[in-house]
Amino acid sequence: MKKEIWRNFDYLLFGAVVVLSVFGIVMLQSAIAGSVELLGHPRRQIIFLSIGLVLMIVVAIIDYQYWASLTKVMYLGAVGLLLLVYLLGQVQLGAARWLDTGLVVIQPAELAKVVLILVLADYFSKSKNSPHDLRWIAKSLLILGGMVVWVLLQPNLSMSIVMVVLWFSMIWMSGLKIKHLGLFAVIGLVGGILFFLFVMEDYQKLRIIQFLFPNENARYGNEYNVQQALITIGSGGWFGQGYGQSTQVHLKFLKVRHTDFIFSAMAAEIGFVGTVIVMLLLAFVIIRCIRAARLANDWFGSLVAYGFGILIFFQTAVNIGVNLNVIPVTGLTLPFISYGGSSLLSLLLGIGLVESIVAHRDT
Repeated sequence: MKKEIWRNFDYLLFGAVVVLSVFGIVMLQSAIAGSVELLGHPRRQIIFLSIGLVLMIVVAIIDYQYWASLTKVMYLGAVGLLLLVYLLGQVQLGAARWLDTGLVVIQPAELAKVVLILVLADYFSKSKNSPHDLRWIAKSLLILGGMVVWVLLQPNLSMSIVMVVLWFSMIWMSGLKIKHLGLFAVIGLVGGILFFLFVMEDYQKLRIIQFLFPNENARYGNEYNVQQALITIGSGGWFGQGYGQSTQVHLKFLKVRHTDFIFSAMAAEIGFVGTVIVMLLLAFVIIRCIRAARLANDWFGSLVAYGFGILIFFQTAVNIGVNLNVIPVTGLTLPFISYGGSSLLSLLLGIGLVESIVAHRDT
C-alpha cells in the first residue's frame, strides 16, 4: 500500500506549493526593507514552512477518511481555541485574533478554516441522500455559525466571509436547490444591510465608504495604502525594477508590504510578467485541488479537495483585488506568499489532505 501511495502522490502539486512558499520567503526578505521590527519575520516563516512541510507529508500518508471520524472532536477543539482567543487573545492592530502559547503566537481562526472544511464535508457526505430541504440547510448553518460567531467577535470580518464562502461553495456542490438560492439572495441582501448598519465596527464601515468614495489626497490610512499599492504596481512595468530595487518598497511608501500588499511589492520587483507566472502557479495549485476532487474515492474526499481549492482561489482573488483597488481593503493573505505562520501552516495542512485524497485513491 505504501508503494501505491507514493505512486499516486501528486508531485506536481507538491513542487508548485514548495516553489510558491520559498518564493514567498525570498519576497518577504525584500519586502521588510530593513525594518528593524520585521527583521525576524523571514526566519520565522522558514521555521513555519519547515514544520508545515513535515506535517503535510505526515497528513498525506494518513488515509484522509480517518479524519472523518474525528470531525466532532476537531470542531469542539477549534471552537474552544476561538473561545480562548475571545477571552485571552493578544490584541494587535485593534483586534484580538492571536493566542500566545508561550513558544509562538498563533491565529486559531486559520486552523478553524481547515476544520470547517472537514466538518462540512463530513456532514454533506453523510447527508448526501437526505432531503435537501430547509432542515438540511439549517443544520449546516448551525455548524457554520458555531465558528463564525466567535471569529466575528474578535473582530475578524474577512475570515468570517471566507468561512461563509466555504459553506456556500460546499452546500452548492452538495445539491442546493435553485429555489433556496433565491431565498438566500433575499436574506443575504437584507442581512447585509442590517449587518452594515448595526454590527460592523466603525473601521470596517470606513473601509467600505472609503472604497466607494475615495479621497485622492489622503495622506494616511487605507486610502493612502491603496494609492501607494497602485503606484507600486505601476512602477514595476513589464519586467520589474529588480529584486530589492523597488524605491516604493525600500523607501517605505508602501505600507503592510509583507502581508496584505505583498502582491504590490512583488509586482514592483518582478514586473507584470513575473506576477503572471506567480498567478499561474497559484492557478495550477487550484486546478490540482479540483483534479483531486474528481479522483477521490468518495464524496467526503471530493468535498475536502474542492473546499481547499475554493479557499485558495478566494483568498488569491481577494488579496489581488485589494491590491488593484477593485474591492475594499481586507486582511486576507496571498496564499503561500504573504507573511503569516498560522496561514502558511493551515494551507500546507490543506495541501496534505489533498495529497492524501490523491494518494489513497483506489487503495
